[in-house]
Amino acid sequence: MPATPFSCSFLTLQPRFNSYVNPIFRSLTFQLSSSPLPFNANFSSVRLHSSLSRAAETDSPTGGRSGALTPGPAVAGEVQKIDVNPPKGTRDFPPEDMRLRNWLFNHFKEVSRLYGFEEVDYPVLESEALFTRKAGEEIKDQLYCFEDRGNRRVALRPELTPSLARLVIQKGKSVSLPIKWFTVGQCWRYERMTRGRRREHYQWNMDIIGVPGVMAEAELIASIVTLFKRIGITESDVGFKVSSRKVLQEVLNCYSVPENLFGKVCVIIDKIEKIPADEIKKELKAVGLSQEAVQELLQVLSVKSLTELEERLGSSGEAVADLKQLFSLAEKIGYSKWLQFDASVVRGLAYYTGIVFELLKEKGLLPELNLQIDDIVCALDEDLQGCAAMVANILREKGQIVELVLESKPLKWVFKRAARLNAERLVLVGNSEWQRGVVGVKILSTAEQYEVKLDDLK
Repeated sequence: MPATPFSCSFLTLQPRFNSYVNPIFRSLTFQLSSSPLPFNANFSSVRLHSSLSRAAETDSPTGGRSGALTPGPAVAGEVQKIDVNPPKGTRDFPPEDMRLRNWLFNHFKEVSRLYGFEEVDYPVLESEALFTRKAGEEIKDQLYCFEDRGNRRVALRPELTPSLARLVIQKGKSVSLPIKWFTVGQCWRYERMTRGRRREHYQWNMDIIGVPGVMAEAELIASIVTLFKRIGITESDVGFKVSSRKVLQEVLNCYSVPENLFGKVCVIIDKIEKIPADEIKKELKAVGLSQEAVQELLQVLSVKSLTELEERLGSSGEAVADLKQLFSLAEKIGYSKWLQFDASVVRGLAYYTGIVFELLKEKGLLPELNLQIDDIVCALDEDLQGCAAMVANILREKGQIVELVLESKPLKWVFKRAARLNAERLVLVGNSEWQRGVVGVKILSTAEQYEVKLDDLK
């Protein structure tokens, strides 16, 4: 597929249910999680990671990005050139990109509120220990961390969940359960960049705390389906592959595999589509699984239907019961066509690149978000600049979006400016009109002109 200006990806977290979007989004992943917090509340969340990024820059031979102004060693008395690009892995949002970002983020927020979630936010700078205490090596290696001037170890947040847990624990019993919070926040991870995957990204979290059953996961999947429908994506474009980590746990328990190996096994299983099957078997044996356990595990993970899974694991286990309940709820809520069972979906803590905007562009769904101004106000005489400012203020107080021409400009320039801003009207403040208490108004789409008294201006 051709490269496009934007891409979007979903963050995954160790879940009770795992799911990722397929097939059009290929590596686009979406995942739900449910795990106990220290005070034994139940925690379910969905997080959408949006890097909103162009293709990652390529490294230049000098270590900077291609096209960067990479200075040589500083020489005494020489003015050092400044790199006009943002730091590698980050990006600017000029107005045309900011309009698109706001469009997407507004959909995130509107969907969250439709489902009764309240918005929260956390510091972008947190204690380093918050992220390293229980994080995997991947997160530890990717932290932007340093020691501040108070000799405290701090880090830019690589994700939002630890901050959520910290705030919930801080609030304690002052908040009633269930908690339903959402966040759209900026995060950083120092990692190798690929297309659509930068070191700076934005993450949409929807979190439910205090609901032990499957209903929380069903509600969160429904919210993502609602988002896709709002922006024009259908089940023929996207599907959620769903599984449960309890499937893996039950297989390992049958062969008395110690719990401390579970995380390592998950990391290996996550490579199934990336490396040859023989390598997967070799790595599983290396962490201590028997030949028989490896064979049975890979057979179970190849299962693509709940019926076959039940035949292999039996109907008494939690994995099958939870999954059957989830699919039943999906049928009742009305999004069962979006779901597909796939036992091989076992994700660790990672996030994956996707191409949401590429799909939107192909379908003609990416909106044209041009700047829209109601009025452009211009003084025809330099001495009338204050009067023009007063007119602009009157219009703004009535809710109009107004551009005020801040210096004396020829009318040709003003008309070009009005066209570029997509202004609906041009309001001209002239000397003779002002003495009569009126201003000139021109409707730019029709070229209709008339005069309006200041009191009637709206």
